[in-house]
Amino acid sequence: MFLFLISLFTIYLVLVGQRALTFKRRSKRSASKLDLGISSIMLVFSIFMSLYGLYGLLNPFADNILFLVFGGLGIFLTFKNFLFYKNFKELKIAWLLTHLTHMIAALIASITAFIVAGLKLWTIMAWILPSIIGTVYIIYWRLKIKGKIKV
Repeated sequence: MFLFLISLFTIYLVLVGQRALTFKRRSKRSASKLDLGISSIMLVFSIFMSLYGLYGLLNPFADNILFLVFGGLGIFLTFKNFLFYKNFKELKIAWLLTHLTHMIAALIASITAFIVAGLKLWTIMAWILPSIIGTVYIIYWRLKIKGKIKV
């Protein structure tokens, strides 16, 4: 079940990253129902993962911490996306930063899933190391882009 939810998380990241490109158009006035729907569905799944992880703290079972971490991350990202949908006109390159962040995050999730499920390395380092490296990569590119484009 956990890998199924992680695959939904990865699909969500790719969808939002791809949909962020539509915000580049100057004519776009607001987020579409599709954009809001994608984020709303992910919010529901993230809340489910978080609650399931909390349930796992009371009734210990494997992976309860991972459900909490990915559920919390999903909630955080969906709220950030709702803020982006509301304020995307305020920063000229917000669409690019959102696209970049979500596509790299999808890559991180895919690599993590491959290491854990494909290579069967079920260690804490297999879960955390791709995220650490990927987060540094995201920060690097966000700073590089912000420095080259006047905001």
